[in-house]
Amino acid sequence: RSLVLTGAVLLSCCALFSAFVPAPRAPVSAPLPTAALSAAALVTPTAAFADEGAVWIPALSAVGAGFAIGLAAIGSGVGQGIASGRCIDGISRQPEVADDLRGVLLLSLAFMESLTIYGLVIALVLLFAN
Repeated sequence: RSLVLTGAVLLSCCALFSAFVPAPRAPVSAPLPTAALSAAALVTPTAAFADEGAVWIPALSAVGAGFAIGLAAIGSGVGQGIASGRCIDGISRQPEVADDLRGVLLLSLAFMESLTIYGLVIALVLLFAN
């Protein structure tokens, strides 16, 4: 039975891959000379601070704020999920210690949530201090 299923999967994969037609390749243009790339690399930092950073600093602050709150929320969410799951596992194995585990869980969840609030504070500082 497994040999027949393996053969059917291989046959369907071959039929699927032969159904796709490769796209025509565009002619490759000559690469940029090294001097042009070096000049672009030298001009880019000065363009970032043109007009005393009137545009770039707030824009990069917004990007940094997004990363700060996003990473804080993801890390806290994953940590809280793991901690809650382990607590439920512990309670299911030993129901008599449910009250102790619940107290420790709530305290640890509060500490994890405080780290998310710190991420929010950093994001707000990045947005409004610059």
